[in-house]
Amino acid sequence: MKIKQVFFTIVISAVTAFGVMWGYSSYVKAGNTFAGQEKGIIPANYKLAKLTEGNTTPPGAVDFTQSAAAALPTVVHIKTKTNAKQVSNNLPKSQNRNPFSDLFDDDMLQQFFGNRNGGGYVPEQRASGSGVIISQDGFIVTNNHVVENADELTVTLNNKRSYTAKVVGRDPAYDLAVIKIDATGLPFLLYGNSDDVKIGQWVLALGYPLNLETTVTAGIVSAKSRSLGLNKGTKLNSAVESFIQTDAAVNQGNSGGALINTGGELIGINSAIASPTGYYSGYSYAIPVNIVKKVVDDIIKYGNVQRGFLGVATANTYDLPETEKTRLNLKYSGDGLVITDVSANSAAVEAGLKKGDIIKSVNGISVTLPSELQELVTRYKPSDKINIVVSRDGKDISTSATLKNNMGTFAIVKAENTTLSKLGADFVNLDPKKAKEYGVPGGVIVKKINEGALSDQSRMRDGFIIVKVNDKEVKNMDELSKAIGSSKSVTISGFYPGSDGLYDYPIMLDSE
Repeated sequence: MKIKQVFFTIVISAVTAFGVMWGYSSYVKAGNTFAGQEKGIIPANYKLAKLTEGNTTPPGAVDFTQSAAAALPTVVHIKTKTNAKQVSNNLPKSQNRNPFSDLFDDDMLQQFFGNRNGGGYVPEQRASGSGVIISQDGFIVTNNHVVENADELTVTLNNKRSYTAKVVGRDPAYDLAVIKIDATGLPFLLYGNSDDVKIGQWVLALGYPLNLETTVTAGIVSAKSRSLGLNKGTKLNSAVESFIQTDAAVNQGNSGGALINTGGELIGINSAIASPTGYYSGYSYAIPVNIVKKVVDDIIKYGNVQRGFLGVATANTYDLPETEKTRLNLKYSGDGLVITDVSANSAAVEAGLKKGDIIKSVNGISVTLPSELQELVTRYKPSDKINIVVSRDGKDISTSATLKNNMGTFAIVKAENTTLSKLGADFVNLDPKKAKEYGVPGGVIVKKINEGALSDQSRMRDGFIIVKVNDKEVKNMDELSKAIGSSKSVTISGFYPGSDGLYDYPIMLDSE
């Protein structure tokens, strides 16, 4: 009996030892692949990306020489000069009046006491940036912030030849501008398609950083449709931001330069960096070329950007707080954009869109971020139709919306008078009833101050009512335009409702 027990014990021990050894051997051969995964199982995202087992490197050698060679002659160095200016305060005439003005003339007072309007002095400024030639006859695209307020523009090509440039048009909402030099037969960069840009693909950034010669850096696209709030400084409620984010090194001076793909096509205009120091810290941002093409085309054709508005405020379905979901009676939980507000008399209202609707796609392109929707809509002009698919009460509904301009009509918006545009504000005529109430024959209301001379050189506020220019009475916008004319400097006089006395704002303007 004892012999049998010993035998069985030996057999069991041997089988156990063999099993442990076999199992360990198999484990070692397979490698320690658990850690949440199993060897041989390829997830769907790798199959869709065509990266299978044993093929962990994308096909094709990475070589930037051809694309760089094609793009280098098309990227230019833009140098700007802004003349010295006198900046006024916002005190009314009655408060500006010197107590000795009855005894001495104004010139003598200014000699002793300085500017009688209490203004400051802004010295001459010089800066530089980059630009991209987009046509053989000298049209160049760059950033608005590179050329705004500049009195002189000098463009230097890659071959060191320099030209004087003029601004064709600019738009702070997009941070884009078009300038032109008098030349023909120039090399230019072909447009790509920013919709085809993929996260992870190689890109090159070209420009003139830190006043260096033409510089090429490489990186990958690290994100798309970034909205960073960088354009809020434009004082516009409708700033457009849907940046391509890359890790290609970009520094001061790169603004307005080219972001290209490995095929040498323009896919974006480099515009900003995210940095605590002001120098490159790992991320740079470019305006997608599909937006650039629209803006450039409008500026050349119309003199300003023809932007279509849908008239909705949206939020990602996953970002919406529970309280807001309850308020909107939202039961949808998929991808899309929740409409949180609809503007009156907008294209959205006429298309039947409502609060709580989920926008799923525009013209067949899915949207999940407000910046994506903004980028798609901003490619169209007033009177253009777009197709929208929304989810409402669990059902998908297709509708079309005819976009409007920012004034709520379908008309093409004409370019403003050049001089008034330089002032940088939205103007409306003073209502005759209000004029009578204020005791003036007429005037022009500064409805909203944007980027321009008024913002840069004065402390004028929205709501100011202009009644004189250079002591000449103005009763409407036509008279305001004629009074300013081609003057290099003007003094704009007016008042704020509820305040006593007239305010004077000396403004320097270009002579062009």
